[in-house]
Amino acid sequence: MNSSIQLAAIALGSNLGDREENLNLAIEHLRALGTTKKISTFHDTAPVGYLDQPNFLNAAALLETNLLPLDLMQALLVIEKKMGRDRSNSIAKGPRLIDLDLLLVGGTILDTPELTLPHPAMHERLFVLAPLAEIAPQMQHPKLQRTIAELLAQL
Repeated sequence: MNSSIQLAAIALGSNLGDREENLNLAIEHLRALGTTKKISTFHDTAPVGYLDQPNFLNAAALLETNLLPLDLMQALLVIEKKMGRDRSNSIAKGPRLIDLDLLLVGGTILDTPELTLPHPAMHERLFVLAPLAEIAPQMQHPKLQRTIAELLAQL
């Protein structure tokens, strides 16, 4: 079932193969899910957590969509799979062709086994906040009641 149109913030990352091409292809796939309103520049960032891997290229996208949050998350997982990512057979936080994380969907707060919104670690991650602040500095984190720009300044 579809709901009204909401603005979703999505983080993109790639550190295998042609990173820029991977991000561009993922952005093309996102266009099938709604209207891409803004795309950040691509940021070259060092890996976090699992360090024995190449640097990532990260970006953020704002997507207007009428998909419900869980349906949107499922669609992002389908895009990852189409692009060759196998989440079941990979190192946690390890190298990947593509990574799509649903960060925010409007002011939705959700905590289910399948999806937590806002993304539980987004406010701790420079590689997420820097690209997102570039395109949506005034977007609100519904739990922390701070803008993306404020969260980035706190890091």
